[in-house]
Amino acid sequence: MKNIDIYGTIGPACAKPERLAEMFRLGMTGIRLNLSHTELADCREWTDMIRDAGRKAGMQPQLLVDLKGPELRVGAMDRPLNLTHKRIINLGTQPGDIPVPEEIFPYLKSGQEILLDDGKIQLEVADAAEACARCFVVRSGVLQSRKSIALPGISIHLPTLTESDKENIRAARAHGVTGVMLPFVRDAEDLKNLKQELLKADAAEIKIFAKIENMDGVRNLEQLLPYADHMVIARGDLGNSMPLWEMPAVQAEIAEKCRKAGKPFMVVTQMLASMETREVPTRAEVSDIFRAVIEGAASVMVTGETAVGRYPVEVIRYLANTVKSAVEYMNASC
Repeated sequence: MKNIDIYGTIGPACAKPERLAEMFRLGMTGIRLNLSHTELADCREWTDMIRDAGRKAGMQPQLLVDLKGPELRVGAMDRPLNLTHKRIINLGTQPGDIPVPEEIFPYLKSGQEILLDDGKIQLEVADAAEACARCFVVRSGVLQSRKSIALPGISIHLPTLTESDKENIRAARAHGVTGVMLPFVRDAEDLKNLKQELLKADAAEIKIFAKIENMDGVRNLEQLLPYADHMVIARGDLGNSMPLWEMPAVQAEIAEKCRKAGKPFMVVTQMLASMETREVPTRAEVSDIFRAVIEGAASVMVTGETAVGRYPVEVIRYLANTVKSAVEYMNASC
């Protein structure tokens, strides 16, 4: 039977020793730690818990850390912000504004679309100044700190790694990290920069997972392949860079190129999103997982479903059993 790695994401919902151990027993082979909101040095309790839970389940889990990378994110806010339809809101530095990186202001013009939190929330710029932009809400939602920002049609060049990323890479081996995920990979230089940082940290054995989540990454995929150990079809932000109905074809294209090159790839984002609040997934979600395996995915991952969802153990049960079903189908078809 083909081995497919199954990853959850650690968070408050599953960060309990027995719960993690049960998830490993059900088939989870590794777990992701998202460093967009924290530092690795502050996660010792979780990384120790992951290793201990793996031992209880009779296995050695893989641990992936998701770096900040060249990604735009909302800054820290005192409390979640309810953005209702047609509400006027400012992006800027004043009290009550949504805090955003200063790098985006030169690109904010009247009519520019802004997508927040993987596109769940949509703003449109009404007018902009040097360090402030007045926007109105097109698609409503509740915005929390550190959520993603995307400007469709705009490419902003940011450094591959933040200083926080470099510090986390230096700490990676001590926490048992087996792989690093680099967001928003644009070209081969991004991956070369990451590899150089791993070498400087004496951590050359740590695998590189290149997240494809913008059109630069899609266009440059073939030049990226030699410099990554795994490609990641990260459909959250990738879906923000094109009309959503075009994304399945792009996913299929990336999968085909990875298969031809013999490069393992992962599929992630909203695989069982409904299970954040429901104990049973939709038929469409199960079919999505099945399709990813049929297309050749070496791994699949869930994020919020296990990090903050109500049913993290059931999520892994459905994910692992659906993967098993797909593998059995492929074996029977050979």
